[in-house]
Amino acid sequence: MAAATKEKPATSRKLRRYQLGGYRFISPAVIMMVALIIYPMIYGVYLSFYNTNLVNKWKFVGLKYYLQAFTQSEFYTSVLLTFLFMILVVAGHFIIGFILASVLNKKFVGRTIFRVIFMLPWLFPETVIALLFTWIMNPMYGVLNSILKSLGIISSNISWLGSAQLAFPSVVAVCIWKGYPLVMTMILSGLQGISSDLYEAARIDGANKWKQFLNVTVPGLKPVLTTTIILDSVWWFKQYTLVYTMTGGGPGTATDLISLNIYGTAFNDLRFGKAAAWGIIVFVICYLISKVYRMVLKDE
Repeated sequence: MAAATKEKPATSRKLRRYQLGGYRFISPAVIMMVALIIYPMIYGVYLSFYNTNLVNKWKFVGLKYYLQAFTQSEFYTSVLLTFLFMILVVAGHFIIGFILASVLNKKFVGRTIFRVIFMLPWLFPETVIALLFTWIMNPMYGVLNSILKSLGIISSNISWLGSAQLAFPSVVAVCIWKGYPLVMTMILSGLQGISSDLYEAARIDGANKWKQFLNVTVPGLKPVLTTTIILDSVWWFKQYTLVYTMTGGGPGTATDLISLNIYGTAFNDLRFGKAAAWGIIVFVICYLISKVYRMVLKDE
């Protein structure tokens, strides 16, 4: 009896040491998350209540900047432009990604090589892609104008990024090219998870290709599509690097996405409180986007 009593505390101490070991392993990651994610978010909320330049100006304004966001046309214009940008880019990703994934899901010689080639845009840093296409679209020595002129499509050089009408679609096209590999890879993994027996059963039941797509492919891809569309939409709604490097938000306000607007407010106008408030609103918008997608694409 006494031996059993002594054994129990020893086992309990060993269990506590085992649990403490687990906490020690995860503590570096937790500390990094607190330092790099949680603390900046809390500090951003704190800043949003002040009119401050972070140096010698700290004036409490409460909810002023949040209320201004819903009364200023500048905010609405920038958010609507960002929504349009997100919709076009995500739609382009899914159209191209689905077509390429369907092709790469078939068996043919050199399939692995083509998979690597089509993944390349996602592997390059956004700054490199932006600078590359800035040179390609240069109105004086850009290769795009040279190719189009040699094909007889245009007669004179076009300023793709300097025109208020062409800058936005040009940036959208580059962002589609940069981001489609993620969607392609996710859809390809989903297609490979659908059993060929389901397609065979559908063919036996007399289903044509379109009905097989609607009744077999789409339901099989639904979990993958839900995750992918949420990640892709939120990522491109808050896009900054590509657009800023290519156009800086110009010409005028043609590509002035909300992320660029917030950056300019903070680091050009030194109105960090207003920028923080608008950043918090964008965070809420991104959360609502994911919430709406989950509601629409939920499993019946």
